[in-house]
Amino acid sequence: MNETENVSNFIHDIIDEDLKNGFSRRIHTRFPPEPNGYLHIGSAKAIWINAMTAEKYGGLFNLRYDDTNPLKEDEEFVKSIERDIRWLGFEITGGIYYGSDYFDKCYEFAVKLIKEGKAYVDDLSQEEMREYRGTLTEPGRNSPYRDRSVEENLDLFERMKNGEFPDGSKTLRAKIDMASPNLNMRDPAIYRIVHASHHRQGNKWCIYPLYDFAHPIQDALEGITHSLCSIEFENHRPLYDWVIENIGFEHRPRQIEFARLNMTYTVMSKRFLRELVETGSVDGWDDPRMPTLCGLRRRGYTPSAIKEFLRKAGVSKAYSIVDIGLLEHCIRDELNMTAPRRMAVLDPVKLVLTNYPEDRVEYFELPNNPNDPDAGTRKVPFTRELYIEREDFAEVPPPKFHRLKPGGEVRLMGAYIVKYEDVVKDENGNIVEIRCTCDMETGGKNPSDGRKVKGTIHWVSAAHAVDAEIRLYDYLFTQPNVFDIPEDKHYRDYLNPNSLTVLKNCKLEPALANVGQEERFQFVRQGYFCRDKHEGVFNRIVELKDTYAKISGK
Repeated sequence: MNETENVSNFIHDIIDEDLKNGFSRRIHTRFPPEPNGYLHIGSAKAIWINAMTAEKYGGLFNLRYDDTNPLKEDEEFVKSIERDIRWLGFEITGGIYYGSDYFDKCYEFAVKLIKEGKAYVDDLSQEEMREYRGTLTEPGRNSPYRDRSVEENLDLFERMKNGEFPDGSKTLRAKIDMASPNLNMRDPAIYRIVHASHHRQGNKWCIYPLYDFAHPIQDALEGITHSLCSIEFENHRPLYDWVIENIGFEHRPRQIEFARLNMTYTVMSKRFLRELVETGSVDGWDDPRMPTLCGLRRRGYTPSAIKEFLRKAGVSKAYSIVDIGLLEHCIRDELNMTAPRRMAVLDPVKLVLTNYPEDRVEYFELPNNPNDPDAGTRKVPFTRELYIEREDFAEVPPPKFHRLKPGGEVRLMGAYIVKYEDVVKDENGNIVEIRCTCDMETGGKNPSDGRKVKGTIHWVSAAHAVDAEIRLYDYLFTQPNVFDIPEDKHYRDYLNPNSLTVLKNCKLEPALANVGQEERFQFVRQGYFCRDKHEGVFNRIVELKDTYAKISGK
């Protein structure tokens, strides 16, 4: 069974009705990213909706780069977009296209509109155009250049193409209705002059179509049936339909809008993400604190967890902001079942077993994943000198402290029960060594005298330990809704100064010595981790504690 067969939402209800009424025989969708930055998890929602819809109906799904603005686009982003889509596991069944490949057709259709008296060259500046546009309550005014003759407009538009005029000096505008209640229909600009080299077209063009003009043309030429886009384009839909109708396409795509994904404790605007990168607030587009797909991938999130998050977040038209805890819940839920368990000591202090032979090495078999019997076991070396977490010992323990303490015993996970004996301190009074005795009869089994030991702590053999740097991540911002802030504040004022904690000299069990970046582990009692792109560095994906599930009842 197709995994999307049981997925339904208001978009699919519309498509079902369209199919029933003979609107189309084969569903064809597209994802049209502008290659001016890296994709983020909000982009993943748009990809998921379009690709999943095409898959459900046995249709086609296109990737089309919206590369109509040469000032911001770069081949780096082009490559990253396809890489991210394929990493998510979506098949581009309809082909890969570029908006710039349609520039000749866009120019041809613009000339057609001019000849039919439906477009004109305007000399108003951007500021003057805004002034003439009117407001939500007041109609706009006609440009003094609106009634130029067809011949004059054709001449000026060709000269614009030939590079005779400077940037911003002229635009081509659709002639619609300056009194329309929809501001997008008040003679919108459809071409502007930009003297800049294009990443694919080079210097062939110095005029470029605007998105509202180019996009419906591209959809129509590619045979897109349903142009699924985010809700901010809802007021642009009449213009989308106007372009399709007035150019005279027989094939008429249908635009449907959905609410974009907003998530707590982060930002989704590529402009703001770019600003974070360029100001050095984060360490690049793939910083694991970023909501970019490359950042989430480096953090250790899986495509399946991201898609499950999108499914649970749902598809609607209403604005909402999704709790980032849901995303964490999805990856935690998956890794709880799939991630091998390993021992890692993040804040090590040496533990010496005074009665254990100095030259002895034995191996204890520990389960790779208690939730998966088929995951098997691994052998972990055990020696006289070990590392344990500093917080697992307390000279003056708080109430109900069940870890190591004076006069107390603990179980070393999967190995022996040990009893506190003494500590060694440096000249500053810091504990550098904890000395214990080992109950040699309790290796992997309970004491023969029936005594109960409540506490169990993890450990790593000092002689076999792998040194590593561990990076612990918190939310990028301190404010859940970054834009629900006082007017005198900037979103960067709420950057979390504790969003990254770097721990040096951590000690890992030897099974973590040579692992790949795609492998993910549960460090017992610590959380879920993966290896970073930098050798010897591990990133925490998410903590073990799932507060979202408790609050939401999941």
